[in-house]
Amino acid sequence: MNPALTQRLVSIAAAADAAGHGEKEAVYRAACEELQMSRATLLKKLKGVRMSRPRKQRSDAGKTTLTHDEMLTISGAWLASPRPGNGKKGYSLEDIVDGLRDNGLIIAGRTDTETGEFFPLSIDAISRALRQHRMHPDQLRAPSPALELASLHPNHVWQLDASICVLYYLKNPAKRAKGDTGLRVMSAAEFNKNKPRNLDRIVNDRVWSFEITDHTTGWIYVEYRFGGESAVNFLEVMINAMQERGSADVLHGVPKILFTDPGSALVSASLLNMCRAMGIRTIQHKAHNARATGSVEKARDIIERKFEGGLRFLRVDDIDELNRLARLWRMKFNRTAIHSRHSMSRTDAWLRITEEQLVKAPPPEICRELAISAPEERTVTGKLRVPFRGKEYDVSDVPGVFVGDKVLVARNPWSDDEARVVIVNDEGFETFHVIHAIHKDELWQYSTSAPVIGEEYRQLPETVTQTNRDQVEQHTYGTASQEETEAAKKDKALPFGGRFNPYLDIERDDHPAYMPKRGQASDVRGPRIEQRPLTHVEAAKALREKFSANGHTWTPEHYRQLAAQYPDGVPETALDEVMVTLTTPARNSVISIVNGN
Repeated sequence: MNPALTQRLVSIAAAADAAGHGEKEAVYRAACEELQMSRATLLKKLKGVRMSRPRKQRSDAGKTTLTHDEMLTISGAWLASPRPGNGKKGYSLEDIVDGLRDNGLIIAGRTDTETGEFFPLSIDAISRALRQHRMHPDQLRAPSPALELASLHPNHVWQLDASICVLYYLKNPAKRAKGDTGLRVMSAAEFNKNKPRNLDRIVNDRVWSFEITDHTTGWIYVEYRFGGESAVNFLEVMINAMQERGSADVLHGVPKILFTDPGSALVSASLLNMCRAMGIRTIQHKAHNARATGSVEKARDIIERKFEGGLRFLRVDDIDELNRLARLWRMKFNRTAIHSRHSMSRTDAWLRITEEQLVKAPPPEICRELAISAPEERTVTGKLRVPFRGKEYDVSDVPGVFVGDKVLVARNPWSDDEARVVIVNDEGFETFHVIHAIHKDELWQYSTSAPVIGEEYRQLPETVTQTNRDQVEQHTYGTASQEETEAAKKDKALPFGGRFNPYLDIERDDHPAYMPKRGQASDVRGPRIEQRPLTHVEAAKALREKFSANGHTWTPEHYRQLAAQYPDGVPETALDEVMVTLTTPARNSVISIVNGN
């Protein structure tokens, strides 16, 4: 289309738009004669030069018959309904709406005022309304915005976690296994999650990986062990990671903060004792908030993709060989892979640590000794001193400590002239204050700046979804605040005060009664339970406690007598008799020889 024709068409379109009712046809007829084209062609070309007008929006756009309270009720019931953990779907929206209508909790529809006919809202309309007002459970279950946490320097914060190696396991060398005992690939058919007996059979044979990441640099330490997430395994891995190992395996030293999940093994007495003695602050994030320790979670993903994926093509005979390969891999990966945050390799970043920031760990045997020596409670004297391990320590500079207070004092593994006072702050975190022997007045203090893990907390502005979620839950449980809602959940309060019964239609149904069927009695009889005798070690442990309670001392000679008297094991019922036997002195006969007679 040439410019002249386009200009002419624009003028014709303007003339037609300006023409009154019944006058447009005359304009189109004259234009057809002028341009020598049919009416259909003219209208097609005029459509191309006319500016399209936006469609007029409905006056009721964005409005719905569903009330705000009904949306809260539907969303609350759907949110509170159980969600199967096997990938299957729970209650559908249709089930929830039908149940709420049966219980008279919602109407979800409109009634024609003239005819009195009720028109229920469709499930699609209800779903659209919930999503439009951001009250759909899929929206409410979405994770809250995450706040980035920062650390100050290498070895400031370590994150520790353990994971089961799903694809691979090794036969435990402690067990007597027939045939090949090398690396095994777990078959989905043989070790299905729905076959717990298979998993129980190899529970101690499965290999667990323990990961430690330095939060600042992202340096990854990985070690494989048998026995699962036990306190001993976490302790040993932590001790090994703190030791100086040489070569390119550079991560070592004592971190200032150990950031973990709230697992029972991670808060065990042995690990906490060692951390307290070495001045390591332990922080556990809230349950179901794995993103808080995202650094170590990402490390697990990297290990699976970059290291464990190659084990399928290699024969590994024992766990020592697996750990040797893991060490070679972590040295190479940390030295070469560039971290996306600081644009350096993890090793180059960690090597920026200063002399003041790098605290060398004591030898492993001292660390294990610290693990079994819990902090001791001491009373502050009138001179603001505490007696500990044969010395007096000055606590006058410890904040919040007064005469007569009970304080926990832990050993300092590096110096007998220093000790540590463990103080629990208002937020429930443990802080450590170095105290010195009376002849020293120097105090070692830590300095912090924002934002520091455990020192300062920031919170992003609450989103509309979070506000709605709180409102939905408050409506569901009849509470006035988030605190009351959490209290109601903790007390196992029923949603809607028990007024919503999803089984109402079942209870109203009249079930027929069927005639009982004849059968035969089962010939299965209850199993006969025989109590196995205690091993010598088990019996010795029990007797040692009995000895101690009665003021006696257990000796190696007692153990030898026990093993000789009961070579096949000690019946548990015979422990009291054994104790009497072992604690009764033997009668010695004294013979005097006079003149050879």
